[in-house]
Amino acid sequence: MFELIFTPQADEDLMEIENNPAQKNILKAVRKTLGFMETNLRHPSLNTHEFTSLRGPNGEKVFEAYAQQSTPSAYRIFWYYGPGRKQITIVAITPHP
Repeated sequence: MFELIFTPQADEDLMEIENNPAQKNILKAVRKTLGFMETNLRHPSLNTHEFTSLRGPNGEKVFEAYAQQSTPSAYRIFWYYGPGRKQITIVAITPHP
């Protein structure tokens, strides 16, 4: 089990999705993904992999997890391990470019 910590950017991203009724399906997918991240980072639907063009504030490796697949501008969740044990920091929740 991991505790999820949200950066201000990730909080803003999530609030934007929550406050937009047109993104109801995206919100459902994001919440499901966050649930898997808390309980099972190796869940196959996450397709978690390192995102090499980004680093955490202290040089941490940043990873990308899929909230959606096979969708134009599918949403991704960017995160890194820490700051403490059994903690994950969510950096951003954003559509794939």
